[in-house]
Amino acid sequence: MIPIRDERDRGPFPYLTATIVILLAIVYFWDRNWNVFGPRYVFADMAARAVDIVSVFRGGLKEPLLTLFTSIFLHANLAHIIGNVLFLWVFGPRVEHTFGPWRFMIYYLVWGLFASVAQIFVMPNSGIPMLGASGAIAGVMGSYLLLHPAARIEVLVPPFIWFTFHVPAWLLLGMWFLIQIFVVQEGVANWAHAGGFLAGMLTVMFLRPARVVGRPVLKT
Repeated sequence: MIPIRDERDRGPFPYLTATIVILLAIVYFWDRNWNVFGPRYVFADMAARAVDIVSVFRGGLKEPLLTLFTSIFLHANLAHIIGNVLFLWVFGPRVEHTFGPWRFMIYYLVWGLFASVAQIFVMPNSGIPMLGASGAIAGVMGSYLLLHPAARIEVLVPPFIWFTFHVPAWLLLGMWFLIQIFVVQEGVANWAHAGGFLAGMLTVMFLRPARVVGRPVLKT
């Protein structure tokens, strides 16, 4: 199921979510020297590799640690970035409004970091580059699940059902999380997704955003 939008009340424009979307797009095209379908070129060495990160703690160079953050802004291909941007735009605005833009920005980066660490913990000897905002966006989704479990999400199910219908957020996001745990997908960092998702849930559980931000959580 592909989420199209959620039935949220009108609220302030999600400036930070929009900024992240624009930044991801700029980095994607810049990385390919403005060729939409071209190979990665500019930031080719900024993806994270588990084996390089682990080597840092064995006395190796410290530079690979930076890739834990730079990799969050890189994408493998056009479908990769479109999927990530779509999920971020559906689930990001409500989470941004709940936490406030500055906290949301910090949490977004932390969720991306936790996602990478989770993947490295499971596959520490992997030399395959990790890149994409999926782990950070999974954190957004995990937060959304606890903040708005009953929210109605409009979804599309291609290629068999080319019309939209609505499902509760707990069902859509719960299914998505279980897929990351139990369905192995070639070329996909499942454990990064799961780690980011759990980090987002833990953020809501321990930081109590309604009190931190000083305003009530949106009701669904």
